[in-house]
Amino acid sequence: MIVMTAGLVLFGLTLLFAIVLGLAKEKLRVEEDPRIAQVAEALPGANCGGCGFAGCADFAKAVVEQRAACDGCPVGGSATAARIAALLGIEVIPTFPYRPVIHCAARTEDKLGVVAYEGVHRCAEAHVIGVTQACTYGCLGFGDCARACTFDALHMVDGKPVVDYEKCTGCGACAKACPRRLIEQIPFKQEQMLVVACANKEPARNVRQVCKVGCVGCKACQRLLAAIFEVKDNLAHINYDNYTGNEDFKPVIEKCPAEVLVRFGKPKPEYARQLAEQEAAARVSG
Repeated sequence: MIVMTAGLVLFGLTLLFAIVLGLAKEKLRVEEDPRIAQVAEALPGANCGGCGFAGCADFAKAVVEQRAACDGCPVGGSATAARIAALLGIEVIPTFPYRPVIHCAARTEDKLGVVAYEGVHRCAEAHVIGVTQACTYGCLGFGDCARACTFDALHMVDGKPVVDYEKCTGCGACAKACPRRLIEQIPFKQEQMLVVACANKEPARNVRQVCKVGCVGCKACQRLLAAIFEVKDNLAHINYDNYTGNEDFKPVIEKCPAEVLVRFGKPKPEYARQLAEQEAAARVSG
C-alpha cells in the first residue's frame, strides 16, 4: 500500500511538473521574426565572418533587428543587399565594396639583409622573432594571409602576396592574418585603386639599406596632390575619403623616386589586352 501511494504521488508530481513546464514554455516563448529566416536564405551561406558576425544566421538576425546594414555581406555584394532590402522593404544606400590591398611591394630580390630562418615558416612566429629580414615593417613572405583565404583569392608570388580580384570577396580574413598589418581593406571606388605599397616609417637612408623599393618620404606626392597624399612619419599615406577615382595620378606616379605607388585591382580591358600581348611577345622572343 505504501509503495502504491508513493508511486501515485510521484506520478502526480511528474504530471504537475509537465503541466507547469508546458505552460511556462507557452508563456515565455519568444516569437522569432520570420524575416530572419528569409534574410538568412538570401545570404550566400559562406559563414566567413567578413560581416563582423559569427555567421550568416547571426548577421541575418542583426539586419532584421537593425543592428547591421543590409549591405554588410562582402561575399554577396550588391545583389544580395538588393534582395535583403526588398525583403525588408528598405532602401539600399549605394556603397563601395571593400577589398584588400598590400602595403608592401618588395619581392624577394628587393629585400636586403635577409637572414636564414630555420624556425616555423609562419608569419606570426617570424614576426615575434623579428630577425628574418632587415626591414622590420615589410612582408615576411610566409603566406599566413594566403592560407587564411578560403576563396583561393590570394597567392604568394616572388615572396609577396598577390590578390586575385576576380575571386576575392572582401571578407577580410587575409587582413586579420597579417601580423604586421600590411593588408588593408579599402573602398574600391574604381576597378583599380592607387596604393602606397610600403609601410616603412624609417628615414630615407635607413629605408634604402633594407629595401630597393621602400618609400623615402620625399613628399613629392604631397606637393603634387595635397588633397589625396600626406606624408607622416616618413611615409606617404592616401586619404581614401577624398579619393574620387577621377584624379590624374600619372604625374605623381612618374615623380615617385621609390616607385611605391602601385595600382591594385582588376585591370581595365585595354590594359589586360596589352599585358597579354606583351606576355605573348616575351614568350616568342624567349
